[in-house]
Amino acid sequence: MLTRTTHAKLEDPVTELMRREFPCLRVKQTVEQALQELRQAPPEGRIIYFYVIDDQRRLHGVVPTRRLLLSPAQTALEDIMVRQVVSIPATASVKEACEVFVEHRLLAIPVLDASGQIMGVVDVDLYTDELADLDRRQASDDLFQLIGVHLSETEVNDPWTAFLSRFPWLIANIAGGILAAFLTGMYQVQLEKVVALALFIPVVLALAESVAIQSVSLALQALHGRNPTLRSIGRKLQLESVTGILLGLACGAVVAAVAGVWLRDALVPLCLLGGIAGGVTAAAMIGVAIPNVLRWLNREPQVAAGPIALATTDMVTLICYFSLARWLIG
Repeated sequence: MLTRTTHAKLEDPVTELMRREFPCLRVKQTVEQALQELRQAPPEGRIIYFYVIDDQRRLHGVVPTRRLLLSPAQTALEDIMVRQVVSIPATASVKEACEVFVEHRLLAIPVLDASGQIMGVVDVDLYTDELADLDRRQASDDLFQLIGVHLSETEVNDPWTAFLSRFPWLIANIAGGILAAFLTGMYQVQLEKVVALALFIPVVLALAESVAIQSVSLALQALHGRNPTLRSIGRKLQLESVTGILLGLACGAVVAAVAGVWLRDALVPLCLLGGIAGGVTAAAMIGVAIPNVLRWLNREPQVAAGPIALATTDMVTLICYFSLARWLIG
């Protein structure tokens, strides 16, 4: 819930949470004049940005603290201020303010009335219990990520909306299941020769799917609001492939050993060892690749990554398992 002690709701007007005391500078001032005025009448509360206004309190720009402190004394504020200021109208809701914070990643946003006069400022930390003390955060990305998560959790108000947002991605699972059935039919000859191959299909798929979901979860956690590059995706795939090989060999060895003792046959355990090793390795790489690629393409990976990864993993794992069986059994 996006609340603090004010217990604001998303539909509440943002004016209920804005600060009316904030540092303002005059548009015709120089850096020296602005600093002198600030020393004589220090602004209350925490300083994030300095807002530049005229005599009618209309907003003209914003001066970051670093520019104000490091610019030459006789420099006009007009020369160092940022003229394109992201603001929100006084009619905006808390939800709309949160969306602006997530989109622009600002630490404070001015609230303007219809004439362009600045009425107040809203700070980003007004919206999260977890991040009440922003100065102690190591990375501002965590803040905007949490706001985005909270916002998405509160946006879905009815089952029909939730259904429409989630069902399209489940089509990937449906398509994957149908393709898996077709693949199984393509290898019917091998299954008829060694019926035991069919007995182990559930465990082969379950292991690969479990690893895929693990990799997806870890990838989403690692992304955490960051935008990957092709180079970083390649490096993560390389690392995850090694982990997948180790997991696949370990799981495959256990299942193959059980199958060997149970069936007293060498071919089925070999198929299981190779199929599980290949499927799990591919699943680990798929689980890392899909969230990163989706984020790289500016798509939201939280909902889509899981279904796509599972469907792809099923296809690749069955192909590995049955192809090895065809090669060994004929």
